[in-house]
Amino acid sequence: MLLKINKKPIKLSKKILRITGKTNAEFRLIGEGDKVLVGLSGGKDSLALVHLLKHIQRHAPFSFEFEACTINYGMPDENYSYLVEHCKEQEIVHHVYDTGIYEISHDAIRENSSFCSFFSRMRRGALYSYAQEHGFNKIALGHHFDDAVESFFMNMFYNGTLRSMAPIYKTDRGFHLIRPLIQTRERQLRAFADENHLQTIGDESCPAMLKNVKLPHAREKTKRWLEEMERDNDNIFKMINASFKHIHDDTLLDPSRWVRDDISAHRSLADGQN
Repeated sequence: MLLKINKKPIKLSKKILRITGKTNAEFRLIGEGDKVLVGLSGGKDSLALVHLLKHIQRHAPFSFEFEACTINYGMPDENYSYLVEHCKEQEIVHHVYDTGIYEISHDAIRENSSFCSFFSRMRRGALYSYAQEHGFNKIALGHHFDDAVESFFMNMFYNGTLRSMAPIYKTDRGFHLIRPLIQTRERQLRAFADENHLQTIGDESCPAMLKNVKLPHAREKTKRWLEEMERDNDNIFKMINASFKHIHDDTLLDPSRWVRDDISAHRSLADGQN
């Protein structure tokens, strides 16, 4: 299926369109009258996302607005001219939001310390600020299902929590963060970029590349481990997706999540005796 846009038509696979259409309907991510800000880093995921929203905007039975925003860290030689030209060519409203995140990081990050959470938090905060300043009620990020699965196991193995990435949630600042690609596989988005010969921005745009800090080995190890698992069982991601939707709270070790009359009655009796 082709997006009939100005110069170079962008092709989105029917599979991506089907998965994301189902995701939007299932979790009610975008609807009538929404004003959505897309975090556009220039990677394959966020590029796929802006073109997906362009397609939805043209074909959905409801009206909504969306614009793309790229966070400029303030690094030496930081250049987003390709993104600017690409969005202009494809008739996507795009802004580059200048920040001083890189300069701030000189004092905020210690040598040989972890950088991922800092830059992620600062980038997200800048995106939130831009959304608030310009009246957006939703922010869309390009996280895919591989990201969600990797985060789930990283949280389990390194943080001792059962946690992943929600398709939609309300932020403390009052607007919703949405992930329209959350059930799409990373390889599908990589194929999208390759098929359309898109120039993508990778790790070279990360501020950490200019710093003496630890690289995210935990995520890379988790990614490789999952790839090995999938080689042995090509349905494993389908099963993980299903398990994310079939959670049995009463089988876990958190009594606050159990629904059991015998325990609640016992607690009420104990409370009365006290």
